[in-house]
Amino acid sequence: MSEGKSDAIYNAHSYHTKVPPKAIMRYILHYTNPGDIVFDGFCGSGMTGVAAQACGEPEPDFKTQIELESKKGGADAPQWGARRAILSDLSTSATFITSNHTLPNDPDLFEAESAKLLKDFETGCGWMYVTRDPESGKQGTVNYTVWAELFTCPHCAAETNYFAIAVDPNTSQVQSDLKCPNCKAAVDKKALDRVWETHFDPDLKRNHKLVRYAPVLINYQIGDTRREKVPDSEDHTLLQKIQATTPNHWYPFDEMPEGERKGKDGYHLKGISHLHHFYFKRALIAYSWLRSSAQTCSTFTQFYVQGSALGFTKMNRYSANHFSQTNRYFSGTLYVGSLISEVSPRYSMTHKRERLAKLSIPARKGNVIITAQSSTQLKAIPDNCVDYVFIDPPFGNNLHYSELNFIWEAWLRLYRQREPEAVMDNQRDRTLAFYQRLMTDAFNEIFRILKQGRWMTVEFHNSKNSVWNAIQQGLLHAGFVVADVRTLDKQCETYKQSIQKLVKQDLIISAYKPSAELEKRFALKAGTVAGVWDFINSHLAQLPLFSTRENFAQIIAERQQHLLYDRMVAFHIVRSVLIPVTAGEFFVQLAERYPERNGMFFLPEQVNEYDRKLQRVEGVEQFELFIDGEATAIQWLRRILIDKPQLLQDLTPVLMQELASWKKHEKPLELKELLELNFLCYDGTGDVPSQIHSYLSTQFKELRNLPKDHAQLKAKGKNRWYVPDPRKNVDVETLRNKRLLEEFWSYLPEGYTPPALSANKGQTLPGLTVPRPKIPKGKKLKELRTEAVRVGFKHCYQQKDYTTILVVADMIPDSVLNEDEQLQMIYDTAVTRTSGGGEV
Repeated sequence: MSEGKSDAIYNAHSYHTKVPPKAIMRYILHYTNPGDIVFDGFCGSGMTGVAAQACGEPEPDFKTQIELESKKGGADAPQWGARRAILSDLSTSATFITSNHTLPNDPDLFEAESAKLLKDFETGCGWMYVTRDPESGKQGTVNYTVWAELFTCPHCAAETNYFAIAVDPNTSQVQSDLKCPNCKAAVDKKALDRVWETHFDPDLKRNHKLVRYAPVLINYQIGDTRREKVPDSEDHTLLQKIQATTPNHWYPFDEMPEGERKGKDGYHLKGISHLHHFYFKRALIAYSWLRSSAQTCSTFTQFYVQGSALGFTKMNRYSANHFSQTNRYFSGTLYVGSLISEVSPRYSMTHKRERLAKLSIPARKGNVIITAQSSTQLKAIPDNCVDYVFIDPPFGNNLHYSELNFIWEAWLRLYRQREPEAVMDNQRDRTLAFYQRLMTDAFNEIFRILKQGRWMTVEFHNSKNSVWNAIQQGLLHAGFVVADVRTLDKQCETYKQSIQKLVKQDLIISAYKPSAELEKRFALKAGTVAGVWDFINSHLAQLPLFSTRENFAQIIAERQQHLLYDRMVAFHIVRSVLIPVTAGEFFVQLAERYPERNGMFFLPEQVNEYDRKLQRVEGVEQFELFIDGEATAIQWLRRILIDKPQLLQDLTPVLMQELASWKKHEKPLELKELLELNFLCYDGTGDVPSQIHSYLSTQFKELRNLPKDHAQLKAKGKNRWYVPDPRKNVDVETLRNKRLLEEFWSYLPEGYTPPALSANKGQTLPGLTVPRPKIPKGKKLKELRTEAVRVGFKHCYQQKDYTTILVVADMIPDSVLNEDEQLQMIYDTAVTRTSGGGEV
């Protein structure tokens, strides 16, 4: 899915991360009916509430587009009509923004109030934003003033400003090659010494040091003409007068909170320790005047003023490449640069006022409930009352909302609770485990309030597999079943995506709360083969049936055998039920019970519809797969060999080209070992296997129509590796598991014996036929086979040997555990079972 960020309401107020409301509308229309209740427990700027209401009065072009897409895809037309929404966020500034995006307001009242606000400001404070045109002598109105950080040259010790050494006078471009204007020596910015100034801070009642900035450029207006000038003596005199002026209105001077952004953005390195240090004196006087005057106005007018709180700070970067210098701060940071654009209220707020006055928010009937609280405790919401959930939760360590929202909340005089904030933060000892625990608590509450059989959509953006896995673990532990994972392209990159090269597209997870009927049936059949297939029947019915992109059918990953097996295993483990079938047995019965198309499995009543839709497209899209370890290498080989049985020497060079992403901790494996443990090789005796026969007879003319025992066919097929028939794959899996279990036992620390064996002296470790290497206790393994850990964990889980799981978990790198969904789930179960004197 791809939706842009051009909506007027999307741009009404900045926020660190937002989902375009039209994108959310697509999900709401798919999963709900008019009048249904939609919940968003991490509502941010309230786009889910906007989308829920906009389903009642969609834009005509968007409505036509959705209906055409539905018709083309063979689906029923969506049911238009407003949905109701419950919107919650821990942040008070977020819920303030949300309320103004979703609750009714009086546009005529806003237009009158905002016009008067700016007019009164010009009357009372306009004197601070005047300058004289050097050519005509006329007085102009300042649009913005560019301030440059001051440095001393390490070669000649001359004082200079960053604008003079970095900005090309001809092109106005910031240069990477810097030269001192005094001695002409090449300089590196990191080697420059900052110039500091000390002043008495009346709010802190002590002297305080700040990095010194100097005004270097003024952009001003005379009539309709924009001009620029270097500040003259009259301008400096005015700025000195402003600096000596005491603000007449309240402003916050709270100390900035400890956290990740303080260290990463380095604003404290410029002397900024308290909130008011983020503002030049003129900007602080102006914005405090606006905030104070707006307090007697409507909430929407206060919202209008609130939207400029960050744009007036020193975070507002100057860029000659942009015509507008409004709101030029980096989203998701508190970064203060060396070139700052200090804007005037008239310049930065006039056009925004005009846009907000024209803003029409569809169907704003007040069909929302907004609450500022943690989603880990939603006590006021009854069980099983919500029809659909759309959430965009915190992304681990990507965005630190309590720090980023602090300036807004300080001006509002309403502060969030930081303790229940679900983020990773090294400065506050907030680890991945802490983040996962809070997210799991939130998912537990969401699971409770969501109706059975209904759906939740989770938008997630993070470049780390460990955080992605933590989200999935939280979902699964809460009881949700993941049914689909897609991407959402919001088209416009954020600062972090473009500068820090993070993943550009968000992942969309679709998960459902199992129906009451399935839970009841499973409780009766738990631990039986019948229970396995009852779950698979129900799960296949929930999965997407057909998906296209650019007129090609897409592979629906959740319908592939390995993911169906993983979902079945997860369903059992979360409910503390032993798994009654091995992977090999599962794959055999899966192939016998369900029709397969392009590596995907369907219910018998689904496959005909899939076949019909497949005939309408050009073909099937190639499924991308990156090899990062043994598991993905096996999947890659399976895809290659199922279509083309090959010789070892033919496979080797092709595989070697795909190994660039192999994880460092994964033990390197020879291709031959991978093949021997997972596939079969025809040795030239007996009939040629059907898979090899089919390939050779279609690819070579001279081999067509030959029987399987023909000498020429046997010679051509000898030593070719192929994917075993599911019925024969049970034997292959048994051998593979025996070898991997043997590897797993080698990861046990020196002197440790599993509890079951220590009670029966003389027994050997299952599958171990060679002496076990001695690994010193407390030492981590630098290299291992994750597949061996998976097999070992599963074996110990089935034996209820939870202690051994925990012992091995201490031996392997944290990243292995954190980035593997299956390992993390079994490990968490083992922790639960062994804590508080549980069974061992």
